[in-house]
Amino acid sequence: MLSAEECYAVFQKSIDDYHLRDDVGTVIKNPFREGSFEFLLYQKSWIDTVQWHLEDIIRKPDIDPEEGLGIKRRIDKSNQDRTDTVEKIDDYFLDAFRGVTYSAGVRINSETPAWLLDRMSILLLKIYHMKEQTERKDASAQHIGKCRDKLMILLEQRDDMRLAFDELMEDIGSGTRRFKVYRQ
Repeated sequence: MLSAEECYAVFQKSIDDYHLRDDVGTVIKNPFREGSFEFLLYQKSWIDTVQWHLEDIIRKPDIDPEEGLGIKRRIDKSNQDRTDTVEKIDDYFLDAFRGVTYSAGVRINSETPAWLLDRMSILLLKIYHMKEQTERKDASAQHIGKCRDKLMILLEQRDDMRLAFDELMEDIGSGTRRFKVYRQ
């Protein structure tokens, strides 16, 4: 089972690979073995990254209504692909923890490990784009300063989520916490 740091590394690779072309039409070239956990994480992050940029496009005030409708439909499909991928990641965890015995009254986690990974993937996108803002040459010192402050908070959140994920994996594995999957 991967640690949070290893999951972050896969997410970051996906984000970096996307930004080599920075084009929502780029076809994914997942470097991991199909069916592997890493393959799913890379795919999940790719979906998030493309959707991030689709949402940037659709927010343009001068977007052609036909183009906007097409992008809106693409975002809707992307949301379903995202949910489907998270559910596949949940299947991985259900299988990985199949043999765990839980004692009566064990606490339940409010989200599955896969939905926590979903938030972690999106957090890395926020960090990537906030870091870009801190490196702008055409922005005011005030803007860059605010972005640096926001980046520091995002980095702290990344560390906290790393710890939360690793602790959740440990707790589920030891039977002191459980999760349930609710298919959407």
